[in-house]
Amino acid sequence: MELETMGFISVIPAILAIVLSFATKNTIAALAIACFTGTTLVGIATGTAIQETLLLSFPTLLKENLGNTDFSWVMLLNTFIGILVAYFQKTGAIQGFSQWVHDKRLSRRGAQLMAWVLGMFVYFSDSFSPLFVGCTMRSITDKARISREKLAYIADSTSAPVSVLVPITGWAAYLSGLAIGVGCIATQEDASALFLKAIPFNFYPIFAVILVGLIGSGIVKDFGPMKKAEQRAMETGKVLADGAQPLVGKELTGMEPYPGFKPRVFLNFLLPVLIIITVAISTYIAYKSAKTMEAFLLVVILMTISMMIQGIPFKEVMNTLTDGIKGALPAVILLALAYSVNGLSQTMGTANYIISITQGFLTPHLLPMVIFVVAAIMAFATGSSWGTFAICMPIALPMAFAMTDGVLTSTVVAVFAAVAGGGVFGDHCSPLSDTTILSSMGAASDHLDHVKTQLPYALICGSLAAVAYLILGFAVA
Repeated sequence: MELETMGFISVIPAILAIVLSFATKNTIAALAIACFTGTTLVGIATGTAIQETLLLSFPTLLKENLGNTDFSWVMLLNTFIGILVAYFQKTGAIQGFSQWVHDKRLSRRGAQLMAWVLGMFVYFSDSFSPLFVGCTMRSITDKARISREKLAYIADSTSAPVSVLVPITGWAAYLSGLAIGVGCIATQEDASALFLKAIPFNFYPIFAVILVGLIGSGIVKDFGPMKKAEQRAMETGKVLADGAQPLVGKELTGMEPYPGFKPRVFLNFLLPVLIIITVAISTYIAYKSAKTMEAFLLVVILMTISMMIQGIPFKEVMNTLTDGIKGALPAVILLALAYSVNGLSQTMGTANYIISITQGFLTPHLLPMVIFVVAAIMAFATGSSWGTFAICMPIALPMAFAMTDGVLTSTVVAVFAAVAGGGVFGDHCSPLSDTTILSSMGAASDHLDHVKTQLPYALICGSLAAVAYLILGFAVA
């Protein structure tokens, strides 16, 4: 049963999850407690018998939110990526690539800039990008004494922020689709044109991607918790803090190449990546939807056959596949609970509550900035940028058109961009976000350490974006 809103009570599960995550340093336990608390509150609000609420509501929540195609997609994608990473390591491909890069004697600056460029190159999937960058660059940045927190930050800031700026991604198709039928946006062509016009106004992703380059190049010095993490890595060689719990199974971090197997970097690493990119882009062109998960399944099958042809026994290949699945399990569990908290937020009307407390002071001048902040809060509380888009765009865009008499003005374009950028900003800050979780997994970083070190950088970019929307609102309204 979905409620219109439970008022302030609707934000309690999200607040509880975030506070307990930092207090206990155990995100899985924090999310589980938040889910149990939220289902209890919903049961009380709907008059459900207390014994039914306590015994059945939590399992029902998991069943409803995990038994759908959205979660199945992200779970399978992570599983296939875990298998591929295990294959890359068993064949010595990642180690060979890392050695090739190491032979180039990259400086700390060069390694960070390489990770930055690599993240922008794999722009078609915000799920694949952080895992690919983290897994590919991890041994390289470890040798350069770059903290895992820094690698996770680079991977995270070149995933969703890049995907939301490129007009040939699933993000572009999704955001454009939400605009069709609103105001004078009548067709897919109109919506695509709106997306293109909004790119220069999508301030947060632009600032976030630029900041990574500035920090990686040393133009902007590290500050806050990230500075401490980098000093620790440089001075002691510890890429992880004492007591850190990397968000990846030891099956992946500790895997050694098959004895006596000759590393073939192109065949066992570069070619599979090129196949994934080719399939994703070609299917997007053909079907307007990048078949990323299917591309990974294809490459898993091809590499399974290839490894056996190259001389690795079938039993060893299957053991490697199993280890890959085990290695992906910590992130899958975390994603499952994060999806459940997001489902709770929908049931309790969290978005409606956040919107309701802001409607009273909206003016054309303030609209872009307020929409950006509201979208950010919604995404932070739910850990879902796409869920925020789906709720916020149908409210914000008609509001903008109402203030411009149905004409597509710069105010409307700015509001469209503000929803997109605000969703990415909040998602980027949230420990509940799937891309934040995947970045921790790819870099084998402690998840909460990643969130803490990234947060000041995200807040700087978010604050600059809010100021930019405020100035833009007064300039164009």
